[in-house]
Amino acid sequence: MKAIVVGLGVQGQKRRKFAGSDYVVSVDPINKEAEYRSVENVPLFSYDTALVCIPDEPKVEVLTYLLKNGKHVLVEKPLWASDDQQIEKLEQLAHDKGVVCYTAYNHRFEPHYVRMRDLVASGELGTIYRCRMFYGNGTARLARESGWRDQGAGVLPDLGSHMLDTAKFWFGDLGEDFHVVSADCFENRAPDHVVLASQTTIPKLEFEMTLLSWRNHFTCDVFAER
Repeated sequence: MKAIVVGLGVQGQKRRKFAGSDYVVSVDPINKEAEYRSVENVPLFSYDTALVCIPDEPKVEVLTYLLKNGKHVLVEKPLWASDDQQIEKLEQLAHDKGVVCYTAYNHRFEPHYVRMRDLVASGELGTIYRCRMFYGNGTARLARESGWRDQGAGVLPDLGSHMLDTAKFWFGDLGEDFHVVSADCFENRAPDHVVLASQTTIPKLEFEMTLLSWRNHFTCDVFAER
């Protein structure tokens, strides 16, 4: 399956490397290493799938083009849109064209995440009361020096999306009743430390995320009946 990389930044270069012999060309409006400046200029016959590593705002437009043309898509998280209908349209497009459109939440494939999912599903823990997660890395400076990362909701879509996906993977549908407990801009223009919580989900959830850790660090406490 021949693949193109759309967005040749840090993540795009990683995707290009691991695509190996399946890699064809890359697309980036700025990076001179890329062979094309726009995905529409890449000959459709030359690839089957696209690895999309671009900022959030143009994702829906780029994915719509790719799916309409029958291309499989792996898109970096988060896949965000201003309303749910845009996401539903992408889902319908993928279904109609018989292709896969997957958001790259890689954590749920890690063995200990899978074991936790299976443990919860087994009922061995009994009633699960509360889950508290912390996820941090030290990318505040990288975000600050980026042309596009230090804006908007900052760390919330970056790391918070992983935490939401993990909770959904373990506990099922979470609903939408979440609130921001705190959002601080300690070193960056956009929030670099956020606490998000829900008191109505089952279990109750609390997520703390930061770009200010000295290393990548993830912890999780699950409080349950047994």
